[in-house]
Amino acid sequence: MTQPSTAGALHLPAEMESAIRSAIEPAQSILCVSHVSPDGDAIGSLLGMGWILRHLGKKPTLALADKPASDFNYIPGFDRIVGASGVADAYDLIICLDASSPDRMGAVYRPAVHSQIPLLVIDHHITNTNFGSLNWVEPGCAAVCQMLVYLADGLGAPLAGNLSVALLTGLITDTLGFRTSNTDAHVLQAAMRLTDGGAHIHEIVARTLQSRTYAGLRLWGSILNHAQLDKRVIWATISLAQRKQASAQDGDGEGLAGFLVSAKEADIGATFTERVNGGQTVVECSFRAKRGFDVSQVALALGGGGHPPAAGCTLTGPLDQVAAQVVAALQEAHQKQTAAQKLAQSQLSSVGNGAHG
Repeated sequence: MTQPSTAGALHLPAEMESAIRSAIEPAQSILCVSHVSPDGDAIGSLLGMGWILRHLGKKPTLALADKPASDFNYIPGFDRIVGASGVADAYDLIICLDASSPDRMGAVYRPAVHSQIPLLVIDHHITNTNFGSLNWVEPGCAAVCQMLVYLADGLGAPLAGNLSVALLTGLITDTLGFRTSNTDAHVLQAAMRLTDGGAHIHEIVARTLQSRTYAGLRLWGSILNHAQLDKRVIWATISLAQRKQASAQDGDGEGLAGFLVSAKEADIGATFTERVNGGQTVVECSFRAKRGFDVSQVALALGGGGHPPAAGCTLTGPLDQVAAQVVAALQEAHQKQTAAQKLAQSQLSSVGNGAHG
């Protein structure tokens, strides 16, 4: 179908609001799903969408392919999230949140039985492939939870109580406590409205950004001891053996790529985490970049996606081999982007000198 345009709109445009309303109103049983290895925005937007739908009298099923970290169990409705085994074959509508491509839904989405069901995609990744029958994609938003603030307004759901806690969680975690380069006045206004609705910034920060397990700290120590830096790219590998030795759980390595890129000598950071998925060993690649650099296109070329400052992908192959391949791609991208920046600065300088000639 023809997609309503939302380019550059930091609100829910009337045409898109009408299209989303038309998709939701006739549906009763609705499957809501977010991405594998769910982060705060995935979990917050999933639970937030659930509260919006319940306000409208709907019966949502909230599903994640991977078990969400217990750090987020303070969000009302957390215990209602089901895994792939709790997902039925038939629904009136599927809503996919914070996922840039269908594979990111993991085992929850079964194309053989679900592909004929209308699919509403709500996402903020610039690399989104517009894989839904209706796509609301807004890269200008810092989090999908920010988009749901505008959706709640459009559908008449009050930004209070349970909903405010869920949505503020996504805003805080995706902006690292309002510290990322895409934290603008719109983000802060949305956060202010959610705090007015009863959510508490200090409590969410304490439970998410300032909370680590002892096993997680041990894992980080092991990883950092072997981190490597070359050509302004810093990276580290996280093997199954390292995680087992530290007694680490899924999620204990989260945030490490962002920590690595804080090194003064680096512009791009990456972590490579070995996992077992459906009996197959895969490597989850997570990238972070400082302002002025873009890792999203490398991720997209490798079958993943994300944003210029934060992106990732999942690849098959031996851990060290995948890391070497991807680091080379990141270094090449860094070299090209640095050359482009120097050229732009040179041209700007030439224009300035000409104006004074």
